[in-house]
Amino acid sequence: MRSVKFDWAKMKNIQKIHRVLYALGLGPLVGKIVLLLTTTGRKSGIKRITPLQYEEIDGLYYLGAARGLKADWVRNIQANPQVEIRVGAKHFRGCAEVVNDPAQFADFMEVRLERHPRMIGLIMEKAHGLPRRPSREQLEEMAKTEAFVIIRPMEKSQEMLG
Repeated sequence: MRSVKFDWAKMKNIQKIHRVLYALGLGPLVGKIVLLLTTTGRKSGIKRITPLQYEEIDGLYYLGAARGLKADWVRNIQANPQVEIRVGAKHFRGCAEVVNDPAQFADFMEVRLERHPRMIGLIMEKAHGLPRRPSREQLEEMAKTEAFVIIRPMEKSQEMLG
């Protein structure tokens, strides 16, 4: 994996756009690839909302953390795994788990590449310096610096929020 200088600050503007689209009632459209994750700030205790791409696999929500364990939302989850999710028109609570196992990470990225080959391939190339179709070994190597999160929705009787 070659070293790539990626300007993560540019992502803040994209995240603002996703928040606005949800606020305008376009969650059902935007929610096909982006959800809103609410974590509790590990220092401040303030609720923090982060738009993130996701994959739903077998009723669980998988979120990639391109900044790995350095991402604020990941560090918030490590301090308090109780989260809220808004995806499309649904809004519910869940319990999040940070995962950095190389094999599980590669499995997750293979699903992402299969479902979104152009978008994820471009991210592989521009943000990570990898080919658009990285090998299994390259994906497992990425797990050394990255992580992903699995969110398990709360029981149906408890999950829906107002």
